[in-house]
Amino acid sequence: MSGLRRPWSDNAPLLSSRKEKQHTSPVSRSSPSSPSSVEMSTAAATTTPRRSIFLGVDVGTGSARAGLFDESGKLLGSASSPIQIWKEGDCVEQSSTDIWHAICAAVKSACSLANVSGDEVTGMGFAATCSLVAVDADGSPVTVSWSGDSRRNVIVWMDHRAVKQAEKINSSYSPVLQYCGGALSPEMEPPKLLWVKENLPDSWSMVFRWMDLSDWLSYRATGDDTRSLCTTVCKWTYLGHAHMQQMNGKDSRIMETCGWDDDFWEEIGLGDLVDGHHAKIGRSVAFPGHPLGSGLTPTAAQARNFCELGLVAGTPVGTSLIDAHAGGVGIMESVPELGSEAKENDNEAICHRMALICGTSTCHMAVSRNKLFIPGVWGPFWSAMIPEYWLTEGGQSATGALLDCIIENHAASPRLANRAASLKISMFELLSNTIKTMIDELKSPFLAALTEHIHVLPDFHGNRSPIADPKSKGIVFGLTLETSERQLALLYLATVQGIAYGTRHIVEHCNAHGHKIDTLLACGGLSKNSLYIQEHADILGCPIVLPRESESVLLGAAILGAVASKKYSSLTEAMKALNAAGQVIHPSKNPKVKKYHDAKYRIFRELYEQQLSQRSIMAQALE
Repeated sequence: MSGLRRPWSDNAPLLSSRKEKQHTSPVSRSSPSSPSSVEMSTAAATTTPRRSIFLGVDVGTGSARAGLFDESGKLLGSASSPIQIWKEGDCVEQSSTDIWHAICAAVKSACSLANVSGDEVTGMGFAATCSLVAVDADGSPVTVSWSGDSRRNVIVWMDHRAVKQAEKINSSYSPVLQYCGGALSPEMEPPKLLWVKENLPDSWSMVFRWMDLSDWLSYRATGDDTRSLCTTVCKWTYLGHAHMQQMNGKDSRIMETCGWDDDFWEEIGLGDLVDGHHAKIGRSVAFPGHPLGSGLTPTAAQARNFCELGLVAGTPVGTSLIDAHAGGVGIMESVPELGSEAKENDNEAICHRMALICGTSTCHMAVSRNKLFIPGVWGPFWSAMIPEYWLTEGGQSATGALLDCIIENHAASPRLANRAASLKISMFELLSNTIKTMIDELKSPFLAALTEHIHVLPDFHGNRSPIADPKSKGIVFGLTLETSERQLALLYLATVQGIAYGTRHIVEHCNAHGHKIDTLLACGGLSKNSLYIQEHADILGCPIVLPRESESVLLGAAILGAVASKKYSSLTEAMKALNAAGQVIHPSKNPKVKKYHDAKYRIFRELYEQQLSQRSIMAQALE
């Protein structure tokens, strides 16, 4: 999720959270429930004896969050705690130890705030960014950093150090690549693993387990290193459909891995990961929500230890999800009540929806009963989010992060920040208010038309989908010498529109290759921005459903715990019970708005084509 953040230093760690109030060091937390170390929010704090309460944990880019939900999916209380991050050029790193400490602080604070005791938590689940964790045989961190700092054992999802390794892997044209949109992204795990082997041989030889962050969290909590079909299929090239004839979502059990393509690992130079029946990358997998081990270990559950969770040993823990996929689980059934006829076709109805999990980046999740190969879009991934459905995963690598960048690097940003603080509103809200006042002042026919002369290609961190070009660059067309707050407001609006045109490109591309998407569901920090959501509805020409509970990623993680506790027989059943619809945002009915966005979308598409042409011209000049 995204809020305004301080600029990253190129050589110093910083703390990033969803709010501007941040901490100088995660080590300085004196108490797991101290107001100085944990940000908290709540919807209710009543206690009912022996309730079924499900705990979800979400580790994002800048913070760890915990949320408690009742049997209707209502949020009882939540808390967050910041985590440390280092950025040096293309390298972005974190510490698994620090992340665990932040989780423990957030869980204890959420329980306290919601007036929930540890023995009331019926089940729990973890969701996290698809970051890569390295640990040795004792479970201790192994550095993945040029610095040699052993704390820095996590390569963060957005790290782009492995662009060359991704290109090398993609040149192999391995059959597994067809299940990744035809090419691996440098944000996936094989390129990062290859980078470590080529650049940090001592670390490579020390690592006993390579794990996706959400799998490591489940392992840290239960001692069971079974991997999730979500992480392995989406980020490691595991072929989950190898289990199609063995299993279904209602007959879940831990499965011995049979979906690794050993030839692929050998061909790209990582054949040693095949050793020991793939011990370092996963010998067993399970559907999301499958109960792991014997639940929480006594060590992980300890209430008196600051570094542990404060729950009851044996509490069921469900197999994990990547954070965006947890958002999909927490929102995909959040639709208005259906009639009896529609309910009969419910298995097909979900295939008409796309979930937008919009935060620092945005993920676009759609499912289908049949596998659909879509160039430039990740997937099809079998059972990676919802059991027995094929997942298509589009994405934009920088959305909330891009809006922050545009605002923070503008000359008017300090003045805007001061005004927003004096009015006690966010900078986003102040910009939206400024835009609304400009409609009458500039005699604009409608809000979107204010950006007639400003066009933005939002590929500031490459293009993940549907072009799959990590080298793509952002473009802002229409700049002048003006540096006023009004000019920033227009640039902000044009950037929001550019992001929405990117989503339209993804949806159109998916529908052209077999999907039938006609409804969007949105969650995450940016879904709370009314301007952002309305522009998306207008630009895509379809309704956008917001969930009743805004914390859909936390709810998705909690649903994993609900399934692990056997409260529900399947993930799908739990989703239908705990998801609920909120507001529905409809597109403008003004035909002039559609005509305007169609024209701007044409320019949006041309900006990338022009970039390719210019890239070719310069490459020829340097030959």
